[in-house]
Amino acid sequence: MRLSSEERERVFAAVADERRSIGALIGGLDADQLATPSLCAGWDVKTVAAHLVSDFTDGFWGFLASGIRHGSIDRGIDALARSRARLPAAEIAETLRSRADSRLSPPVTGPLSGLTDVLVHGADIRIPLGLAHRPDPQHVARVLDFLTGRTQLGFFPHRRLRGIALHDEDTGRTWGEGQVITGPGVAVMLAVCGRTVAFDRLSGAGLTVLRSRLPS
Repeated sequence: MRLSSEERERVFAAVADERRSIGALIGGLDADQLATPSLCAGWDVKTVAAHLVSDFTDGFWGFLASGIRHGSIDRGIDALARSRARLPAAEIAETLRSRADSRLSPPVTGPLSGLTDVLVHGADIRIPLGLAHRPDPQHVARVLDFLTGRTQLGFFPHRRLRGIALHDEDTGRTWGEGQVITGPGVAVMLAVCGRTVAFDRLSGAGLTVLRSRLPS
């Protein structure tokens, strides 16, 4: 999706705000909270935060190099996140705050991939801790533009959404055609990214189709 310069600035600002918010949260957690399993399979809360630091400290090319070393991009990203998670939580939190304005615009996926990452991973951290996750509905709609578009890479296979229509009750927007999934935009976003905890907030025949396509 091609964004105007003004739209890009809004996306970068939204990413920075979310990083600062997550940094402030991580800085106030105790050891048990940091070790809480996140919604991102295999990572605890601290490792998710470390990954968000890795996004701009290692970046696309760092991910690629690590992926080559470890046999796949996913394994490479995992290795970088786990390595950075060995740092003190206070250092991870401070880096998220002090470098919140670092700009991500990887080849193909562009700046919306960074917005998707912080909004989804913000939920991965907050929901298991029993905290509310209420991102701006317009930012969520931007993420859904990206997740249903051609430039989405790495979040899930495009075939996952074939024959499914996504309806966001917050903005009134719909993406795709087919069996409908409807509910709050943030729940739609999390569900298509494989976070089944969001299914309780959604309805529609498309839920059964989506669930059948998620990794077991």
